Amino acid sequence: MARPILMFDSLACCEGCGLQVINCETDLLPILAVADIGRFREASDGDVPHYNVAFVEGSIVTSHDIERIQEIRAKTDVLVALGACATHGGVNMLKNFQDPDDVGRYVYGERRTWFPHIPARPLKAEVKIDAEIPGCPLNPAEFLEAAKCILMGKPFKLPNYPVCVDCKLADNVCLWHKGVPCLGIVTRAGCKPYLCPSAGHKCIGCRGLVDKPNTQAAKDVMAEFGLSVEDVLREFRLFQGVYDEVSKEA
Repeated sequence: MARPILMFDSLACCEGCGLQVINCETDLLPILAVADIGRFREASDGDVPHYNVAFVEGSIVTSHDIERIQEIRAKTDVLVALGACATHGGVNMLKNFQDPDDVGRYVYGERRTWFPHIPARPLKAEVKIDAEIPGCPLNPAEFLEAAKCILMGKPFKLPNYPVCVDCKLADNVCLWHKGVPCLGIVTRAGCKPYLCPSAGHKCIGCRGLVDKPNTQAAKDVMAEFGLSVEDVLREFRLFQGVYDEVSKEA
């Protein structure tokens, strides 16, 4: 039986998720023992006409990105969105809340007309996605688990509870009680062992919203600590601009 062909590619992003995959080093060997890599933008040259599984990071910010992801989708059996930019737009979504001409002028200056761009969006806004691995960057352990499940034909399920649960299990003092606005209330868990609050840093929502977030609890906490709607949106939009309407409710 032919070995499955894997592919790793990127659109608009820093390619940090691809680097995290490479950083798995010897932990990748069980996967490479049963599959071949047909393309890996971060690690090798070359390409193949068909992929069994394609892992794509980055968000869509140009018409060329739309063409590229449609091309990948057409030659792929299983398409996996890799990292925050691919799963829900990531930090690139911030430009959607600014004047596009100002964005082009700030980034490209006098040559801005050379680089036409469109509002940022996640991969699933343009093509069907079969699986998602969120995070900025992704959690290597979660990637390895997802890759093994996909290769074995088993369903891969993301944690469906907020970061606050893991924080409590880690006996962390809630950062809200230290005066630090933390998005762990509504953000999808699964970032262990890289739990930001365990290192004293607030959750910035890079894994996206948990399914059916408890917006009332979030609203109560934010009201208790005196945050305005503008304050809340400023926190949410760093990584969760795609959920802007939900953010307003929270």
